Order: sequence, then C-alpha cells, then structure tokens
Amino acid sequence: MAVMSITEVKKKIQGFPRADLIPLPTPLQKMENLSRALGGPDVYIKRDDLTGLAFGGNKSRKLEFIIQDALDKKADVVITWAALQSNWCLQTAAAARKFGIKPLLILFKMYELPEEYDGNLLLDYILDADVRIREDEAGKVLKMEDVAEIIEEVENEVKEGGNTPYVAPIGGSMKGGSMDKPLGAISYVNAFAETLEQAQEQGFKIGSILHATGSGGTQAGLAVGAKALSEDTRILGISVSDDKASFGKEVLTIAQDTIEALGLNIEIKEDDIIIFDEYIKEGYGVLNKEVSDAVRFLSLKEGIFLDPVYTGKAMAALMDLIKKGYFKRDDSIVFLHTGGTPALFPNKRKLVDFLKPKD
Repeated sequence: MAVMSITEVKKKIQGFPRADLIPLPTPLQKMENLSRALGGPDVYIKRDDLTGLAFGGNKSRKLEFIIQDALDKKADVVITWAALQSNWCLQTAAAARKFGIKPLLILFKMYELPEEYDGNLLLDYILDADVRIREDEAGKVLKMEDVAEIIEEVENEVKEGGNTPYVAPIGGSMKGGSMDKPLGAISYVNAFAETLEQAQEQGFKIGSILHATGSGGTQAGLAVGAKALSEDTRILGISVSDDKASFGKEVLTIAQDTIEALGLNIEIKEDDIIIFDEYIKEGYGVLNKEVSDAVRFLSLKEGIFLDPVYTGKAMAALMDLIKKGYFKRDDSIVFLHTGGTPALFPNKRKLVDFLKPKD
C-alpha cells in the first residue's frame, strides 16, 4: 500500500541540491543460482557496490548531497572519522578530491588489523588524505559524542591554518557537525524509490530489503521510503555493532528527522524499524567462520564479492534466516550490496584460515 506516489517523493528530494557524483540507477539483478541453492524465496541484489566512486558503495549516494552541502558552505577541508579500514572515509576522501576539497580522516584502530597500507587505508594514502590514526576500544561504531573533543581539536587546527572545515558525521547519517539535515538518509529515500521502480519494471513485488546497518542512515532512509511508497515492504537491518534496543532508537530518530526535512505527511514508529542483532557475534569488524563462508558462497554462486565487515555479515544473516523459515517460499527479497570490498585484503589471513580445509 502506498501513501504517496514516487513522483511526489522525488519532487520533495529534488528540493535538496546534490553534486553529480555517481551514475544512477545501480543495477537490480535476480540471483538465480543463489536462490536455487538456498531453496527459499527469490533473492535479488541491488548493486550499490557499483556506484563507481573509489570501488563503489552506499556512501557515494549520501556524498552527492553532503559534498554539495560542503561546497555551498565554502568548505575547503572535509573532516570525518571511522574505523581504520572505513569504506565511508575512503569514499568521502575520493568525493572530496573530485571537487577540489582536502580530506582529513581520523581513523580509529577498533579491531585487530595491522596498521599497514592495505585495503581502504592504501587507497586513502593514494588519495593523499590527511590521515590521523588513533587507538580506541573494539566492538562499536563511533558516534558523534564519542569523538566530540577530538573533532573540535582538529576543526580548530584547520581554522587556525586559514581553512574552512566541514565536519561530516560518520556514515553521513545523523545530524551534527556541519550537517543540519540527515542528508545521507534522504539519499536512501531516493534509493528506495529507485529500487521500487526497477522492481515494478521487472514485474515483482519487494517483500523485504535486507542490508547491513551500522550508522543508521541507510536503514532510516529505506524505512521512510517504504513507509511512503510501499508499506508492505519490510526493511531488515542486520546490525554490525550495536544492540537493537539502543540502535533502533537512533535509526528511528534519523528516520523522523528525515520525514521532517522532506516535509512528508507520514509517521514512522518503533515497530517499523526492524533490526537483527544476533549476528554481531564477536563484535564490529571481527571476521568469523559464518561471514567467511557467506563471502565464499556468494562468490561461488554468482561471482560477486562481499566485504568482511558489513555485507558478508548481512549475507550470513540472510542465509540463516532462510534456513530458519523466516521468509515465505514465494517471497521476493532484495539484498542491498553496500560495497566495502577493499576490506577483504587486510583480512586475507583470517579469511584463508577460516576457508581452507582443516586436517
């Protein structure tokens, strides 16, 4: 059931300026081999790993709006932060460079990976980003309040150097820093509309969209899109770090801010935010056997690679949920590939250890 038309929603989104950064729409493809192998519902994949900016990923959609906001605010340095091998930071650095802005990245060592030029960190170096590496506790995605003092210190340093900083909150989701609107989430309202149009063209109805959720903006935007355009579509977030009780409140806040920013006449509630936290296992960014097997399984069936932090965990969850009978056999599920594949390489030793046959 739709509350609004796609045209109405898109018109609201067009009120927010965005930079021309990536080619859209990204492909929506049926995974025939995977669907057959899992013996359950039809599984499609939304290829947001093919956005074309710095190996691709869902953050590129968000950065179209965020980089334009930085340009409008006359910024010449973009400051952001995340974990050492962050795909968000890589894509922010690439988007910034494309528009002549200097990227300053604060990267936190939050899991056991060597501090060497590999994966996203190598690409950050090639982009000549100003990288500051800090130590932090393992297991969580860092929020604005966790790093406020560090960000303020770096922001002041940039200003003292005669530059104009733009602070982009991790994931481009929650309001804060230099962002007074949930720009990242708005981009995923648009992504939902795009996916819905593609599904209609291909002649199927989306029962669920399943994806990895970490900073909340992607899930919030999809949830708002579903509420406005297809209330029968469930948005299933597979948490990579936080418990569903606390994280669900954050996603709901972003979703409500998104509704307000777009001026939509809809209401979103707690039970519209569906999060699975049982697949976090050892914590954020910690590779395990189930994720390694899921990465290999999709590569064998479809020739598509996932990353070990986000999409691998989401695929492991999807496989388990199908096995447990969570979906009906005639359902159509869209798996959102959010990118991040360069993180495979710094995790190579663990991947090989988990995947090689045991004696």
